[in-house]
Amino acid sequence: MENEILNIYDEHRNLIGKESRKEVHRKGYWHETFHCWIVEHENGANYIYFQIRSDEKADFPSLLDITAAGHILSHETVEDGVREVKEELGIDVAMNELIPLSIIRDTIKMDNFIDREFGHNFLYKSEQPLTTDLQVEEVSGIVKANFQDFYQFCYGEIEGIFVEGFLGTDPIRRWISKDAFVPHQDTYFKSVAERIASHIDGASI
Repeated sequence: MENEILNIYDEHRNLIGKESRKEVHRKGYWHETFHCWIVEHENGANYIYFQIRSDEKADFPSLLDITAAGHILSHETVEDGVREVKEELGIDVAMNELIPLSIIRDTIKMDNFIDREFGHNFLYKSEQPLTTDLQVEEVSGIVKANFQDFYQFCYGEIEGIFVEGFLGTDPIRRWISKDAFVPHQDTYFKSVAERIASHIDGASI
């Protein structure tokens, strides 16, 4: 996976070359990713799903993250990124079922790791709860939270949210804080929440 080849860009999204995924994260090159957020409407409320990253992941193990996401390789188009939903979550989703949420920039800086992404974000409105058919090397569980709570959480209006779902085959119900998530920028989370809210019924912002 570290040897996957990605297109690299300048800050204005001009293509400047190709590099291995390892070098992209070591040197902090801008690159493209695919992000799919899944929302379900149930009993008059909207719920947003998060994946729990596998504890075997080199980066951010066991933390909550985007429902399904992945890098767009140098030979791929954005549309090819929809494969991540099937690979990680085990559900078949076609590109024409997704609602574009635009490209949202996101930067994560850690020791010896700089992740600068042009994230192509999409929304999928699911009509049924997600299953346990997960790619265990990547995803160890799935949880959901009330979207309105998540929206307030992104804007710092509340300090935590309640999530429920499963980890492996075990059900979980838990109150979580920001530390439970992959450390995406606050601006990224706010942009995601705003864009999702504009596309779902009953969301007040």
